[in-house]
Amino acid sequence: MLKLTARQEQILNLIKDAIENTGFPPTRAEIANELGFKSANAAEEHLQALARKGAIEIAAGTSRGIRLLGAHAEPATPKVPAALMMSLPLIGRVAAGSPILAQENLETSYSVDPAMFASKPDYLLKVRGESMRDAGIMDGDLLAVKKVDSAKNGQIVVARIGSEVTVKRYRKTGNTVELLPENPDFKIIKVDPEADEFALEGLAVGLMRTWH
Repeated sequence: MLKLTARQEQILNLIKDAIENTGFPPTRAEIANELGFKSANAAEEHLQALARKGAIEIAAGTSRGIRLLGAHAEPATPKVPAALMMSLPLIGRVAAGSPILAQENLETSYSVDPAMFASKPDYLLKVRGESMRDAGIMDGDLLAVKKVDSAKNGQIVVARIGSEVTVKRYRKTGNTVELLPENPDFKIIKVDPEADEFALEGLAVGLMRTWH
């Protein structure tokens, strides 16, 4: 791999830190803001240079589609003893009106290394649709979710509205909760927790994906 400049090393470390702390790579705007660039385009130029040098892989069409490669990827870890692995149930389509972890909603379970996640998840949710595309969460991904009943503004949550379960970014202003998509083709969902049947089912703490 070609030698990196000091600025490229700085951006690479920023990507590593974001993945380690949140489970997701940063957006171009977040990189620009963190490093004081005037626009996201400057961040994009550095990312393209890192891709040309073989440090990262960029997935087209998503703002968080960054994957570390080679020596910068997550180091190969020794096989984790079975006793240290945790079993996470995989939730498929949620049956109307049933608790998210009800037996009829479970497709299978995965044995995973808990060290993969910043916080210990309680279950995996199969993502449906493209509403969170620009957060790097794609149709078919397995979202690692920690059960919570409250969230901070800006966090990615699994929420239930009536019998529908959705993954969105959370924002609360006064008594109004807004569930924000990360795709301009989708509308913001506004919820009145007092009037609507609404509950937080969990907080996104990581992502599992098979890269092809």
